Amino acid sequence: MPTRYGPPIDVQLRQLTKVAVMYHEQGIRQAQIAQTLGLSQAKVSRLLKRAESLGIVRTTVSIAPGLHTELEGRLEKAHGLDEAVIVDVDDTADDAETIAAIGGAAAAYLEGVFTGDDRVGISSWSQTLLATVDRMRPAVTPAVSQVVQLLGGVGVPEVQTQAQRLAGEFARLLGGAPYFVQAPGLVRDRATRDSLMREPGLAAVTQRWRELTVAVVGVGSIEPSDLLAESGNAFDTRDTEALLAAGAVGDICHRVFRIDGTPVDGDIDDRTISIPTADFLAIPRRIGIAGGSRKLAPVRGALAGRWVNTLITDAKTAEALLDA
Repeated sequence: MPTRYGPPIDVQLRQLTKVAVMYHEQGIRQAQIAQTLGLSQAKVSRLLKRAESLGIVRTTVSIAPGLHTELEGRLEKAHGLDEAVIVDVDDTADDAETIAAIGGAAAAYLEGVFTGDDRVGISSWSQTLLATVDRMRPAVTPAVSQVVQLLGGVGVPEVQTQAQRLAGEFARLLGGAPYFVQAPGLVRDRATRDSLMREPGLAAVTQRWRELTVAVVGVGSIEPSDLLAESGNAFDTRDTEALLAAGAVGDICHRVFRIDGTPVDGDIDDRTISIPTADFLAIPRRIGIAGGSRKLAPVRGALAGRWVNTLITDAKTAEALLDA
């Protein structure tokens, strides 16, 4: 009676598959695999590499719930970002809840992003940055050397402490020395601005603007947040109307820009005590923290003008930024 035989076994294929199963599925170390199968450890290593090249072993990444790696990648590619960090925010969340969620994501990110020698600039009068600082944990070892205000932090006494707390607490948590801009963010005319900028104390701080390695900023809308409005540093009605007529959609440290990212120059810019646009754009890493429906146009303008090259925002805003 004829005997039927199956196809011949590919001995090498069987061997490298067995090695791959033992290593990747059973968790056996290479040295033990070599001893069990009577092989050298070098050959076990070669067999594992061969299993990968033949597609017997495929590497997959399981993304944990709440992470948006694919969306972050698309946002980075679409807007030329170095990095995007996206957090979930419930569809029914109000502004306060959105700010809290983005602040929590920013706090986690900032706790691990600095080198120890970084000189960091931080904006004033940002509710989102205050929410970030409130959620940060102290660094075990100094993460930065300096924290420098980028915008005048003097305002109405009842809320001025918020601007001081933002820079001071950020510096304390990261182990750096704080430097404050002891002047309002917006003054009545250019002559007043120029006079204040020549003051030795202020000049010593503003000199540090040109030495920064990182900026951490909120992205403002032309219509001010409650904190900014209460501080006395918001654009008044006449200024706001002039800015809107010029096509302004947002600002960073009171440096105002249009939806295409181009700066709005003129009288208001000349009355602002904050880091000049050219100096700001020269900072290597510029981290913008903002989200929510009110901030969509400002963030879009900030991205278009490359005002920020790292963005921390919510998923809904990120999706909207991808819609042309």
